[in-house]
Amino acid sequence: MNQTRVFLIFAWLMVATLLWMEWGKEKAAPPEAAQTTATTATAAAGNGSVPGVPTAPLAPGAVPSAPNMAATASPATAAAAPTATVTTDVLKVVLDGGELRQADLLKYPSTADRDSAPVRVFAQDPSNYFVAQSGWVQSGAAGAQNAPTHEAGFVPEGGKTDYTLADGAASVDVPFVWTGANGVTIRRTYTFTRGDYVVRVRDEVINAGSTPWQGFVYRQLSRVPRALVKKGPMSAEQYSFQGAAWYSSADKYEKRKYDKFVDDGPLQKEVTGGWVGMLQHHFFSAWIPGANDKSTFSLATTQGTGGTQYVVREVGPGVNVAPGTNASTEARLWVGPKLVKAIEAQNVPGLDRAVDFSSFSIMATIASWLFWVLEKIYHLVGNWGWAIVGLVLLIKLAMYPLSAAQYKSMAKMRKFQPRMAQLKERYGDDKQKLQMAMMELYKKEKINPVGGCLPILLQMPVFLALYWMLSESVELRHAPWIGWITDLTSRDPYFVLPLINVAVMWFTQKLNPTAGMDPMQAKMMQFMPLVFGVMFAFFPAGLVLYWVTNGALGLLQQWWMVKRYSEEPAKA
Repeated sequence: MNQTRVFLIFAWLMVATLLWMEWGKEKAAPPEAAQTTATTATAAAGNGSVPGVPTAPLAPGAVPSAPNMAATASPATAAAAPTATVTTDVLKVVLDGGELRQADLLKYPSTADRDSAPVRVFAQDPSNYFVAQSGWVQSGAAGAQNAPTHEAGFVPEGGKTDYTLADGAASVDVPFVWTGANGVTIRRTYTFTRGDYVVRVRDEVINAGSTPWQGFVYRQLSRVPRALVKKGPMSAEQYSFQGAAWYSSADKYEKRKYDKFVDDGPLQKEVTGGWVGMLQHHFFSAWIPGANDKSTFSLATTQGTGGTQYVVREVGPGVNVAPGTNASTEARLWVGPKLVKAIEAQNVPGLDRAVDFSSFSIMATIASWLFWVLEKIYHLVGNWGWAIVGLVLLIKLAMYPLSAAQYKSMAKMRKFQPRMAQLKERYGDDKQKLQMAMMELYKKEKINPVGGCLPILLQMPVFLALYWMLSESVELRHAPWIGWITDLTSRDPYFVLPLINVAVMWFTQKLNPTAGMDPMQAKMMQFMPLVFGVMFAFFPAGLVLYWVTNGALGLLQQWWMVKRYSEEPAKA
């Protein structure tokens, strides 16, 4: 039992050390690629016209390349187009017809100070460049390009450039229009809804000319990876996933870090429905085409003024518009926090994986379950810290039969410590006879030396899943508990909880039997509370609160079992 317990403790220490190493990684911006890398859907066509436009009519069902980002992704270039400003109850957006250039989340301050500036997801700052873009490419003879791209073509309809969601209004429409030389007009309407982080983008193609028009819509996200602010060696922000993600019905959820865009090879995936996005800590943006729309997903990199720009793109669907007719296509653009309920309300398969609890599906599932329970408790108590305490109580109740068997076994072992010491003295260095005598004692007194292993093993995935949940759940971002704990996702500023954890672990050790333990192991065990105290000093306060509550309840339960089963020490 002693060897098993020491092994489990070292397993815990190893897991915690790995987390420490991961949290402490410096995730600076990835190194710039030596050249632009793109898939078929992003390769530039050297035809002397708009890059990416095919030089001959496309075969039915073929998808043309979108404009090459190397020539169009510069903030300085985009600044020339006329823009509109849209303000709702949750968003403030600056956009033109082809690009959302700036997006502030009005309900989310950038720091724990409620009066600080709101979080800015889309930005034109070269070092934090992040935009959502959409345009059209046309298939035609001799590579003619008669379609608006994301960089030019659309203008505000009616000249209006300032929109505000009126009191009592459910939504506000922001229209743009492009008029071609052959009688084709594309009317693009952005729709912003009250309380919603989804922007609906609808394109209506009207052909008033005398010839058919065939075109393909493309939508993409382009950004320079932001430099993460180091908030200690175990910053959850540095540990969270930063990069592109996409979902298809065939291959389900996939993702790629920025520094793997080139190394992991090109992407050209033909899908129906799905979504493409870029994820960061607590927030993300994603293009969501229609559920039945056929499109092609791709990745690309290029050089911009602020460094390497990374692009995730979907091209399609295509439309064929005969003279005198029209056609339309619509997509949704999510720009906002990773709110689980709001994401689920979109009814988009796989979009919930944007809340990236873990790379391992089983751990992501456990974390999702834990969050579901935690959210239910929060609605009852109104405080995320007390919700974590409530979650521990439920877990302890669920594991009570196992933990009761564990503490009962340990209490009996404590009771028979004198007899174990006698056996050790009798057999001395004869390890084999000592083990046989110990096993005979366990059998006679009905002691299970491994009775405590299962509860500890079961808590390891719970502990890791809870960490990922606390790291990723924007609902807990800047959430206070009591007094000095003003942010459960940041470390305890005064190290009170880690110190309490040291005390709980120390008292728990005093209740554990030590007979038969190797002196070196016993000495190492004495340092365990201090080692864990140092590590937990940099963990998120919510995670330490979970562990302290779990340990304190375990200490009380163990004390009761010791009192019940070992009131009188067994005589040797």
